[in-house]
Amino acid sequence: MKVVFLEDVPNVAEAGEMKEVADGYGRNFLLPKKLAILADSRATHIIEVQLKKKARLQAETEAEMRELAQQLEGREIVLKARAGAKDRLYGSITNADIAEELSKSAGVVVDKRKIELDEPIREVGSYEVALRLTKDIIPKIKLTVMEEEEKKETKAEKAEKGKKEKEKRVRKKEEGKKEEEKGKEKKEKGKKEKGKKEKGEKEKEKKEKREKKTEKTKEEE
Repeated sequence: MKVVFLEDVPNVAEAGEMKEVADGYGRNFLLPKKLAILADSRATHIIEVQLKKKARLQAETEAEMRELAQQLEGREIVLKARAGAKDRLYGSITNADIAEELSKSAGVVVDKRKIELDEPIREVGSYEVALRLTKDIIPKIKLTVMEEEEKKETKAEKAEKGKKEKEKRVRKKEEGKKEEEKGKEKKEKGKKEKGKKEKGEKEKEKKEKREKKTEKTKEEE
């Protein structure tokens, strides 16, 4: 079956392309989903329309990419990360980190997949990174990876931290006392309940004895 593709179908064909496909694939998939039509008398006109549409979109995309490349070319960005001996990073800088920093500092959104890194960056230093926006448009940016300095607490911050820790210990101690008091109250309440129950049982026992005595007296009479 010969068809003309109306849309790009990955690994099969591009829009506007005429191609021979399996009958079942064409009838059951391509035609019902309007991804292609039969290559008949209408095909030539549709191919022309599709190719013009595709050319227009490609031109628009290329213009956008060239404008983006101008914004990116030579731009410098800085990323900070924790480092250890010999300027080795504890983690690594990836293309996703670079894309995020471009978005934050430059307000430029770049797909992380377009940022070319042979491998993640694992050392402090300066790097030139290529961004493959299209096959032929490849601007380069300058990336500086710096060691992130550990934040030192000021005297005021230390004092505030100590104050909060002290308050926390006091609260914990007070909560402990309250729990202890609750435990005592519960225990005392339990004792009272037990005493009350025992008293009730004794009263009941006395009453039963009196009733038995009264019955016995009546029987003797």
